[in-house]
Amino acid sequence: MSRGTVAGTMLAAALAIGGGGCAPDTSALTAEWQQRFETEGIVRRADNVIVRHTRQEGPYDTGYKDRLASVIVTKGTVLIHQGKRVLLEVTPRTRRRIDVRREKTRIRVRAVGERLTEVFSFEPRGDAAGWATDVRAVVALARKSGAASD
Repeated sequence: MSRGTVAGTMLAAALAIGGGGCAPDTSALTAEWQQRFETEGIVRRADNVIVRHTRQEGPYDTGYKDRLASVIVTKGTVLIHQGKRVLLEVTPRTRRRIDVRREKTRIRVRAVGERLTEVFSFEPRGDAAGWATDVRAVVALARKSGAASD
């Protein structure tokens, strides 16, 4: 078991114990999102996984939090969310530069803006290579439209 998996398992256990035995469910979608994603075609979905959210606001100001979140990949969108709360949404209209890396079983999505860089990393259940390919396909759409530049 990798170090990230152990940490994620411990966080999930802590959430379950601290929450009276039931961890929060982050998979709920608004009716608008549900309709949109059904139209786009859901390619991958990981509900209630540990996502490490790293924020870098300057050369020395970096911090991270492990969060319970859900990830949805369609043919045109990558959404990392906690129910109604959006952590990252990548579409063909995305203006930030998006990079995707796979490190063994972990997927890293890096979003670079003018003042803030964020990295969202998670371990999907199974087929990390397939996940990376599908997330990169959405990023390629954004680059093709000229929104997310290199």
